[in-house]
Amino acid sequence: MDQMRLKFAAIATLIAAAAPASIQAAIPTYTIEQAVAVAEAHNPEIAIARKKVQGARGGFVEARSGFLPSLTSSGLYDKRQQQSETRLRSEDYNATLRLEQNLYTGGAVTSQVAIARLNIEKQNYELQETAGRVAMDVRIAFNELLLNRAKVRVREDSVRVLDEELKSQQQSFSAGIVGKLNVQRAEVALANEQPELFNAQTQLKNSYLRLGDLFGGDARPGTEAARFEVSGELQYQPNHPDLNDCLARANANRAVIKSRQKDIEIEDQQYVLDRSELRPHVRAFSGYEVYSERDPEVGQEFNYGGVVGINATWNIFDGFAAKGRMQATRARREAAVQALAAARRAVASEVRSAFFDLQQAERVLETETSNVQAADEALEIAKSNFAAGLGTQLDILQAASDVTRTRTTRLSAIYLHNVALARLAHACASSAEALNFGSKMKNAKNDARNAAQAADLARPPAKLSQR
Repeated sequence: MDQMRLKFAAIATLIAAAAPASIQAAIPTYTIEQAVAVAEAHNPEIAIARKKVQGARGGFVEARSGFLPSLTSSGLYDKRQQQSETRLRSEDYNATLRLEQNLYTGGAVTSQVAIARLNIEKQNYELQETAGRVAMDVRIAFNELLLNRAKVRVREDSVRVLDEELKSQQQSFSAGIVGKLNVQRAEVALANEQPELFNAQTQLKNSYLRLGDLFGGDARPGTEAARFEVSGELQYQPNHPDLNDCLARANANRAVIKSRQKDIEIEDQQYVLDRSELRPHVRAFSGYEVYSERDPEVGQEFNYGGVVGINATWNIFDGFAAKGRMQATRARREAAVQALAAARRAVASEVRSAFFDLQQAERVLETETSNVQAADEALEIAKSNFAAGLGTQLDILQAASDVTRTRTTRLSAIYLHNVALARLAHACASSAEALNFGSKMKNAKNDARNAAQAADLARPPAKLSQR
């Protein structure tokens, strides 16, 4: 009996140990391009835009029906319960099957089909704009997640280093080598760094939430674990676009500009549709009819036969209703022209803003790279001075804090660079690689330097006693 219990306990232990590993293995890991693909497939805004495209296609099918013949049937049967002083039969019935075809509508059907086709093109452009914006948001959120994950590592390393320093000072104080002040300074430095670690961990959780929302997934109740993981490190990839080329690309490729152009074309066709109300409409019809004759003196009760004819209508005067619609359409067209101009200005402003942010990030990166080196050197000097009795422990703690701060600032600069590049690519409706006009002008020396910077994970020194 005891052996059976031991076997069951061993099996339960193995299952408990294997469960976290299986759950971890089930969590997907995405690169940035895979994350964009997941958002394109499941993001709710993109799904809504796709449904609008489908709705526009249904409108085209409806408008196109004006060119096709219509087949309708109608019927009537009634019987009066009581009739007085009349020779008419008490029953009345008829049934008709009719085929009708538009001959002339004053341009109404043609303009309706054109509007429906333009609506499909417009909704496709809206879908492209939505997909591009979501892709930009995913790239920004992805880089933000990498930034906060790297910051957590920096803060964890800094807390670990300061904790080791505190233990070292406590041992030295116990041995009578240093005073109480050194221990208190180490305690204060550690206490000041721990909230920064907590904040970085919280920001990382929020980054997972933001990226998960863009993926279109729902958070699992009762758990804080992310439903996915991301791969890669926050790295700097140099890119040197040209502002004039970016503006030209945005003006030619941006979907929001093309969508506003379609609005103008739609209003032009709407004007033709409104004007068609002032023209005659002619329809030809043919069919078969069965009907009753209620008056016995006119003929037999049951009658049947084919019918053919032309039906024409013309609104001679409609109280200026068509004129009012045409006036409203002209006003909407003028508004659409202004909306197009505003869209061009907004896109150009968006391109310039992202371009200037990219330039600023480049300058900050260049400054912070040299600043990180200076902070490392300052830490070495502080340690040397302390060993020689020319400095204090406060100098070392301050220098170590400067190293962490400068490397964290450089991480933020890399993030801002990547964000500006994602915004610029979206503003130009192009990929970041297509915007890299100036990279070929860089020489091999600069390329090697940039590659070395890209490989830097921006971590602080592992220990205060070494680089």
